[in-house]
Amino acid sequence: MDATKKAKLEEAGINVEEALGRFMNNEGLMMKFLLRFPQDKNYPQLQEAMAAGDAEAGYRAAHTLKGVVGNLSMTRLFAVSSVVSDALRGGDLAQAEAKMPELEQAYRQVMEILKEIG
Repeated sequence: MDATKKAKLEEAGINVEEALGRFMNNEGLMMKFLLRFPQDKNYPQLQEAMAAGDAEAGYRAAHTLKGVVGNLSMTRLFAVSSVVSDALRGGDLAQAEAKMPELEQAYRQVMEILKEIG
């Protein structure tokens, strides 16, 4: 992987070395899965659940999002989705809502970089 691409991924909060390790140092496979991430529906489902005030559906979407981004070593997105997931698991919509701008920022940053390098 060239240094520019790696730097951009890391700038978006993706731990490239960790991700490569998860994919047995197969860069092509790692990139294939990273570039599929924009098709994941969990973030939009989380937004819909939050707009509807549905903590249960929000928890399912946030928890699944947390798992997906964790497996892709999107560390910044993982950290904030974990907080949102934990809040929703406890039924605390206010705490989850307070973290949504930070989650949106981390999500958009990942999406922009993936679009740029894809």
